[in-house]
Amino acid sequence: MNKAHFLFLLIPFFFISCAKKNDNLPRKATGKINTISVIIDDQLWNGEIGDSIRNKFASPVIGLPQEEPLFTINQYPVKLMEGFMTDSRTIIVVKKEEKNQFVIKKNQYASPQNVFHISGKTSSGILKIIEKNAPKIIQTIKETEIVESQRINGQSLLNPQTIANKFHISLKVPSGYLYVLQDTSFIWLKKEIVSGNSSLLIYQVPISSIKKDPNSVANIVKMRDSIGDLYIRGTELDTHMITEEGYAPYLFKVKLNGKETYETKGTWELKNDFMSGPFINYAIVDKQHDRILVLEGFCYSPSKEERDLMHELESIIKSIIVLK
Repeated sequence: MNKAHFLFLLIPFFFISCAKKNDNLPRKATGKINTISVIIDDQLWNGEIGDSIRNKFASPVIGLPQEEPLFTINQYPVKLMEGFMTDSRTIIVVKKEEKNQFVIKKNQYASPQNVFHISGKTSSGILKIIEKNAPKIIQTIKETEIVESQRINGQSLLNPQTIANKFHISLKVPSGYLYVLQDTSFIWLKKEIVSGNSSLLIYQVPISSIKKDPNSVANIVKMRDSIGDLYIRGTELDTHMITEEGYAPYLFKVKLNGKETYETKGTWELKNDFMSGPFINYAIVDKQHDRILVLEGFCYSPSKEERDLMHELESIIKSIIVLK
């Protein structure tokens, strides 16, 4: 057998082998950010089980000026648990079965994907499982959506060394953001959108700027209001960004890049003006560099929903790596 015939015989086997390998690869998960496919029969969806799911997973997002759901929910009957529904990044399957059970399956039909299986003998059994496991489900979905946002956002054309040199950090800033203002220890990035704009602030203050409880919230408000007075001003005289005075911000203690961090969510307003919107502020206690490193995202989009804009800003901030 000559070489030509031998190669000719090999080619079909090569393509068959590749096809089999591709068949084994998981499908790519699809869907909009912060969207859940709930697979549940109409009878359960229209009763107290459906009410519980809506109350848990479509509750209002904290820190937004107007009510928006935590997740967008699309409901489908169990018989439709085929085809494009299984490509969703987040799926909750609720059934009445002989066993009370809660199972999380990673990448069951596509990747990246979380499929949450909830089953029970009775409605009360299912409700107990939802009540017990809702916080874990929400946390898992949020973490997956942050990672997915970081993946799809793309890399900015901005020179990353500018941020690295000034603050000793790396940050995944997506395309569309441009430098608005730079100072010795302050950077303002902004992205223009159809309905307004999204902004990201990076700055640092002395490590003593934030005292321990019960003064943490007051110190953070004072800190961000002073930054607003210095840098974030309106077009009219004596207009600058402040924390909205009518509502106390929400404060949480979290870990960011392994460091103790104060997470603050609330609304901002332009003093002596009518502009306002939501903000999310992360004050990182960076003992290594003897500072409080602050990353804040805020947006102005009065005619559009702001949940996903704030989610994008949160995903940028959570990509931070503090360099040694």
